[in-house]
Amino acid sequence: MILRTPRLELREMTEDDLPALRAILQDAETMTAYEGAFDEEMVQAWFQRMRDRYRDDGFGLWAVILRESGEMIGQCGLTRQHILDDDVIEVGYLFNRAHWHRGYATEAATGCRDHAFTTLQADRVWAQVRDTNIASMNVAIRLGMTVRGRFMKNYRGVAMPHLAFAIDRPAA
Repeated sequence: MILRTPRLELREMTEDDLPALRAILQDAETMTAYEGAFDEEMVQAWFQRMRDRYRDDGFGLWAVILRESGEMIGQCGLTRQHILDDDVIEVGYLFNRAHWHRGYATEAATGCRDHAFTTLQADRVWAQVRDTNIASMNVAIRLGMTVRGRFMKNYRGVAMPHLAFAIDRPAA
């Protein structure tokens, strides 16, 4: 186990999580910000990238488990990203559409933000949000983040405008 919140547990993904991961990554509506659903090869590459991040960085996007049922309902965690010409720690979140609008993304991302400040001793935590993704912007705002800039991200052959949200570590 990595993190516990009142309703959720966040932990490293395992092979057992692949069916739930597929349900997220292969859903076209969920993956709109990524220009559509992933095929099986992309799912496997995503999963392996997270496993590599756990090994290399000690963190990545973790499986979000609903404590009440044991079901994996999404992913949330920390990754190293390049935002506004700097290498940063970013909090990311991606949930199964059946669990949207229940506060899970905010709850999980809050735990990850706090983990970045307390355990990783990060001075700032970022979130990169496609400029059309209002729901993700709202999560970033609920985390206390503000927009620090705009940038373009090229993914799947598409130039995508993004907002760079961030929050600084609270003063001691």
